[in-house]
Amino acid sequence: MPDGQVLEFRGVTKRFGPVGAVNGFTARVEPGAVTGFLGPNGAGKTTTLRILLGLVRATEGTATVGGMPYAQLNNPLETVGAVLEASSFHPGRSAANHLKVYAQAAGLPVSQVDAALGMVGLSDVAGRKVGGFSLGMRQRLGLAYALLGDPGVLVLDEPANGLDPEGIKWLRGLLRELARQGRTVLVSSHLLAEVQQTVDNLLIIAHGRLVFEGGLDDLTDPSEYATVVDSPDRAALSAALTAAGAVVEVLRSGLTVRGTDPGEVGAIAARAGVALSLLQRRGPALEEVFLDLVNGVRVHPSASGMPVLAAPVPVVPVDAAPADAAPVDAGPVAAVAVATSAVGDAETPTEDADVPGTGATDAPADVTEPSAPSSASEPHDAAFAVASTGIIDIIPPREHPPETETEHPVPVDAAPVDADAAPVDADPDVEAIGQIDDELETDLDESDETFPDRPWERRVKTESDEEADRFFSSFDADGNPVTVDRDHVSRSEKDSTDENDTDANGGELR
Repeated sequence: MPDGQVLEFRGVTKRFGPVGAVNGFTARVEPGAVTGFLGPNGAGKTTTLRILLGLVRATEGTATVGGMPYAQLNNPLETVGAVLEASSFHPGRSAANHLKVYAQAAGLPVSQVDAALGMVGLSDVAGRKVGGFSLGMRQRLGLAYALLGDPGVLVLDEPANGLDPEGIKWLRGLLRELARQGRTVLVSSHLLAEVQQTVDNLLIIAHGRLVFEGGLDDLTDPSEYATVVDSPDRAALSAALTAAGAVVEVLRSGLTVRGTDPGEVGAIAARAGVALSLLQRRGPALEEVFLDLVNGVRVHPSASGMPVLAAPVPVVPVDAAPADAAPVDAGPVAAVAVATSAVGDAETPTEDADVPGTGATDAPADVTEPSAPSSASEPHDAAFAVASTGIIDIIPPREHPPETETEHPVPVDAAPVDADAAPVDADPDVEAIGQIDDELETDLDESDETFPDRPWERRVKTESDEEADRFFSSFDADGNPVTVDRDHVSRSEKDSTDENDTDANGGELR
């Protein structure tokens, strides 16, 4: 019978560029038990298993099988049987031929192919092509490959996917039997309810870190659970439990007993001759505890590799900080984050600066304020603008004009009155518009008697305008046609053309 091997992870870390898939994962899987490897999707389960099987090289740390890396095993298929996916099948190859390829590659006898197929319940379909298999049948075929070398270690990545209820029940029994034989069984899943009836131990991973390691009973504190019991004769039941030393709390649904197992409560009631109508254990569901662990709401003492929160930075009081305590190369960040003052004295003892940030030493009473404030005491208007891309821009401070004692607002009453000056509430925009109107009026030629009040009609007429004028002038006010002298019209058109060729000042247009 094959012997199980210890699987050990020590500080396993894997980064894909800037993304950390696994961070300081440390755990140990013992033989003779079914160990569930749980975590939400994307928690790092498959990456951790691939590191164990030598398919991915860890950035840091080691993963060993029986104290040796997988790549150094003499007979890998006879030591570790692993299934990470159920899709690595040739659709045109039969189930038996699929296993024969691996048996020949590992130097195993072909007779083990039939044994492996019989163990997973595929003997009747050994000659069928894998392309016609359902997802559940492919899961069974993958498990047959893992059992082909009769290994002492089984590593299965979500083997229950695609199995029907009967198949899940069969898988539970198979895994328990293999663990009873002394093998090491590591099964990954993303649902606790899926494996809680099968596993003996748990490894829970979240965000690449181990958040729990232990048995199912270690997930919660026993104090979180209570036994709820009730009876038609509630007074007699309460008296029996109180006489036995149990702490009883009366509720509407019955009696709540904390710190006492339901079996012990039932035994106390039986000895007192009290019939029970309710006996159950109440507390947080394992699925709720699992979600609290992976979401960081609950922290278990077995967790390793958890991020250490940085200690809070002590705030240095402004009055107690020495003037030379700030670093020389302090940039605008220090100028914005800490407001410094100009309190200082040349005779201040140097030992006061040995304990920065304590603020225990007060400034001497005879320290006087310097006559002129230093540059550190000037207010800083610099600020930071954080863009959606995460880039921090420093907004430069506004330049304040130097303030002097004589710069005070002069009241309007004290200013000399000028008759020609604009009123105090004068609007410069309105004045500018008035100047524009004056210029437009000045540009108009007031001596032109043709269009004295209609300057917009002082333009050169086009041929269409002239044609329209001739058309409308051929009718009188009553709409009757008017006889026009052709010679007179010709002379008028010539005179009009001569007028258009000259500008308003009599100059020739060029």
